[in-house]
Amino acid sequence: MQDPIVFASIVAVAFLLAGFVKGVVGMGLPTVAIGILGIVMAPVHAAALLIVPSLVTNVWQLAAGPSFGGLARRFATLLAGVCIGTAFGIGLLTGGATTLVSAALGTVLAVYGAIGLISARLSVAPSAERWLSPVIGVFTGVLRATGVFAIPAVPYFGALGLDKEALIQTLGLFFTVCTVALAAGLLAHGQFPVSVATSSLLALIPTAGGMLLGQRVRNRLDPLAFRRWFCIGLVVLGTYMALRALVKAYA
Repeated sequence: MQDPIVFASIVAVAFLLAGFVKGVVGMGLPTVAIGILGIVMAPVHAAALLIVPSLVTNVWQLAAGPSFGGLARRFATLLAGVCIGTAFGIGLLTGGATTLVSAALGTVLAVYGAIGLISARLSVAPSAERWLSPVIGVFTGVLRATGVFAIPAVPYFGALGLDKEALIQTLGLFFTVCTVALAAGLLAHGQFPVSVATSSLLALIPTAGGMLLGQRVRNRLDPLAFRRWFCIGLVVLGTYMALRALVKAYA
C-alpha cells in the first residue's frame, strides 16, 4: 500500500506542474496532470480528479474571449462529436482494461509531444471543414475519455488558421465541453462520487498556485523554448507509460 503522505504529495505536485504549464503556454493542464497521475493511480481515478480544475480554468478562458456565439455555431458538430466519442470511450476507461488504456494514453502523449517537436504544419481546406469537424470530434472524444484532450482536435484547430484570440477562445470552449462530457460519463458509471468531487475541488489549490506562478514567469521565459522542453517531457513520459503498461501486460 502506498504511503498516503507520499501519494498526496505526488497528486499535489502533478496539479502544481500542470497549472504551471497552463499558466505559461495556455494549455496542457489535463495532459500533464493525467500523465503524472496515471503513474500512481488508475486512469479513471486520475480523470475524475481533473474535472473541477479543468472546468474552472477552461470556463475562465472561454469567458475572456470576444466571439462565443459565432465559434459555438461553427464548431457545433465537432462538439457534438466530442460528446458522442466520450460516451463510447468512457467504457474503456471504466472497464477492466486499465492496462490497455494506460498503454494508449502513453502512446497518445508521446505522439502529441512528437508533433510539437517537429512543428508540423497542417492545413484544412474550408470545403472539408463541414464533414471533417464531426469526425475529429468523435475521435477526440474517445481519446478524451482516457484523459487526453488534445489529439486530434488541437492540431485541427491550428490547421484552420484561426487568429490568436479566436484560437484561445475556441480552445476554452472545446476544453469546457470535453470536461463536461467526461464528468457526465463518469457520473453515469458511478465514478465521480462526493468523495472524489471533494478531492477534485481540493486539487484547485495547487492548480491555481501553479497557474499563478506560470503567469508570473511567462514574460521571463521564451515560450518556444519552454514548449520544446514540454514536448520532450511528453515524449519521455508517454513512452515510459506505454512501455510499462505493455511489459505489465505481457510479463
